[in-house]
Amino acid sequence: MNKFMQTAIEEALKTNGEIPVGAVLVKNNKIVAFAHNTKEKDNDVTSHAEILAIKQAEQLENNWRLDGYELYVTLEPCPMCGWAILQSRISKVYFGSYDTNYGAFCSKIDLRKLANSKTQIYGGIMEKECDKILKDFFITLR
Repeated sequence: MNKFMQTAIEEALKTNGEIPVGAVLVKNNKIVAFAHNTKEKDNDVTSHAEILAIKQAEQLENNWRLDGYELYVTLEPCPMCGWAILQSRISKVYFGSYDTNYGAFCSKIDLRKLANSKTQIYGGIMEKECDKILKDFFITLR
C-alpha cells in the first residue's frame, strides 16, 4: 500500500506553483492512472489530481464506472473530488493528510452519508510525509 502512496507523493512533488497534491488510481494491484494538480497551469478549477486521474482511468476503461479501483491521494479529497470519487464508484480511498478546511470524507463532512455509499476510506497513510510537502509549499508562499 505504501508504494502507491509513495507514487502519489512523487506526483505531488511534480507540481510547479500548484498546491502539491498527487493521486494514483490502482486496479488489481497495478497503477492504472496518476496525476497531480494542474489548476493554475490549465487555468481550470477542475484540474485537481483526483479528477485528472479519474478521467485517465475512464478513458482507459471506456467507462465512467471504476468499480474495483483504489485511489491513493496525498490530501483528503475536497467535496468536488469526493463527489466524483463516489459517482465513479471507486471502491477504496487512501489519503495522507487530513484537510480540516475542505475534507469531504471525515475532516469537515462525509459525503458518503449523502450518497449512501459503501466506498471505504482510510486516512493518515504516510501522513507525516504528506503533511511536510504541504507545509513546505505554504512556507515558500509566505
